[in-house]
Amino acid sequence: MGNDGSIIRVKDLTAGYGRTVVLKDITFDVRTGEVFTILGGSGCGKSTLLKHMIGLRRPMSGVVLIDGTDIVAAQGAERLAVLKKIGVSYQSGALFGSMNLLENITLVLEEFTELPREARETIAQMKLNAVGLLDAAYKMPSELSGGMRKRAAIARALAMDPQILFLDEPSAGLDPITAAQLDGLILKLAENLQITFVIVTHELASIFAVAQRVIMLDKTRKTIIATGKPRDLRDQSDDPVVRRFFRRQAGGSDSA
Repeated sequence: MGNDGSIIRVKDLTAGYGRTVVLKDITFDVRTGEVFTILGGSGCGKSTLLKHMIGLRRPMSGVVLIDGTDIVAAQGAERLAVLKKIGVSYQSGALFGSMNLLENITLVLEEFTELPREARETIAQMKLNAVGLLDAAYKMPSELSGGMRKRAAIARALAMDPQILFLDEPSAGLDPITAAQLDGLILKLAENLQITFVIVTHELASIFAVAQRVIMLDKTRKTIIATGKPRDLRDQSDDPVVRRFFRRQAGGSDSA
């Protein structure tokens, strides 16, 4: 953890594909225990930034430090140690369709621990209970609603007791009531488990409901154009792109 209480530090990150730059000169910190949100209009680089933060892609330049360790440069035992500090829930849920929920979670524990089967199943049940899905432990993903699949994916991401949980568009495709229930779950987990959340989203209702601090990316400028509390950005920002986003106003290619 950094001296200022940060658990994630992104420094001078430039990212892209081939010779195409998607993001440039990105610098920010995420503090331990906060609910931090990455937002912006379509195509602004939110998912690209997430992939770099969890070590799936190598930046063109700059670094991503997780609890002081460069997640890309780390090798062997050091890389495994840093990966155990993070959990990821993808937009699609990415559950294995041929396994029930309990098996989806125990598979993670089987791969990364030497716990006996009974212990793995007990932990999996605890994670499902934490997201309100203990009664669905033996159901297949195809038997679940969209909201239940999202919660199941979060339960699996929690399997290794991560310090940081990354959520990619958790409310995407959900009706407003189900999305609000998921927001409530995120707040409950953040409080009860004392873990850091990094959420990629463009859903305004969720941003205002859960985010303590946000950064906003811009497709045209390819960098961070705003940082702060969402209501402060909505009410006080002088940037027209930021104002349009938070006030749901049309006008310009970067409006959400």
